[in-house]
Amino acid sequence: MQSYNSSLLGKIRRHIKNGGVIAYPTESCYGFGCDPFNYKAIKQILKIKRRDKAKGLIIIAASVDQLNQLIAPISANDKNKLKEYWPGFYSLLMPTTDKTLSILGGKHKTLAVRVSKHDLVRQICSFINMPIVSTSANYSGHKSIKTYRECVKQFGKKVLVLPGNTNFAKKPSTIIDWKTGKTLR
Repeated sequence: MQSYNSSLLGKIRRHIKNGGVIAYPTESCYGFGCDPFNYKAIKQILKIKRRDKAKGLIIIAASVDQLNQLIAPISANDKNKLKEYWPGFYSLLMPTTDKTLSILGGKHKTLAVRVSKHDLVRQICSFINMPIVSTSANYSGHKSIKTYRECVKQFGKKVLVLPGNTNFAKKPSTIIDWKTGKTLR
């Protein structure tokens, strides 16, 4: 099991709370992350990545409860059904709340959310007690970055790059529309 020490976790929390962007290992590649309630930080990710804001972003968390401010209330039956997907490699498109910044969903009226299975992602989200933005750490349209070294080389001057392994999944998370059950990626 991978883990960060309390000193690094404190640095991550301060960085995110101050509107900073991190690059961190996810199941399949490095990802860019920030506070999903900080508009300027989200805009910074889009700028660094050169990503079209219409595409939307994914939000990852350590638990379903961390998503409560971003997604519409979930019935007890649906919470039970979510256990089939989370923690895991499934990002689900779900209805949002009025607290969700529209920039997160891009042109979509839903938000892609995931409870991660990656130890380090879960540790970060638990320590800072909130979900984070998750989009692959690369320039839009380019190959995803798989290693700490490559991420530091490409983005180390722009973001706080965290060490860790990414080789748990060969491809990005599957995206499923929660309402229709249709697999989109």
